[in-house]
This record gives sequence, structure tokens and C-alpha cells, in this order.
Amino acid sequence: MTHDDLLKQLLAFRDARDWQQFHTLRNLIVSTTIEAGELLETVQWKTDADIDAMLRDPAQRRNVEHECADVLLYLMLVAHTAGFDLLDAAAEKLKLNGERYPVDKAKGVSTKYSRL
Repeated sequence: MTHDDLLKQLLAFRDARDWQQFHTLRNLIVSTTIEAGELLETVQWKTDADIDAMLRDPAQRRNVEHECADVLLYLMLVAHTAGFDLLDAAAEKLKLNGERYPVDKAKGVSTKYSRL
């Protein structure tokens, strides 16, 4: 499935339920943050080993997948409502991050770009 196909399905889902009236940019951004919090909750208080084990359980893995999908869907709605292409924005940001974190300075370290 392409990004455009998924966006069309998402907008059709929204429109069939007459939810666009609730989808102000502010509300969509708030909802994205709430969904990201729900994703975070899936790993709260867990060690890396606990998370690895959790992902081997099909039901728990599916829950993580669904929480990731919720974040993605809201991000798509944010971008659509704000009038930009999310994939273009992500590609631009990745390029910027490449400039901020050159391999020769950033490889193997977690230092913020402003301190490299």
C-alpha cells in the first residue's frame, strides 16, 4: 500500500463518520501526543529484555503495532490538515539530520548535534 492509498482510506474513514469537524490542527496534534503516550506506556517500567520478550508474544506485539499505527495515522492527518506532505517532510528532516550528525563526528556516540 502506498502513502497516498492509506491517506485516501484514512480520509474516507474520517468522512464517513463526520469526524472532520473535530479534526482541527490543534486537536490532531494533541491526539498524536496522546497516542505516542500510549505507545510509551507499552514499555513503561520494562527492561530491554522485558521488551524483547514482549515482542515475541503475538498479542503484545500486535498491541505495539496498533499503537504505532495510531501515531502514524494521526501524523498523516496533521500533515494533511496543515497542507504538507509527510514523506517529503521526513526526507527533508533526514537530510538535515545527516548534516547535523556527520558520520565522522557522530558514529557510535549519542551526543546532540549542537555539541559535536
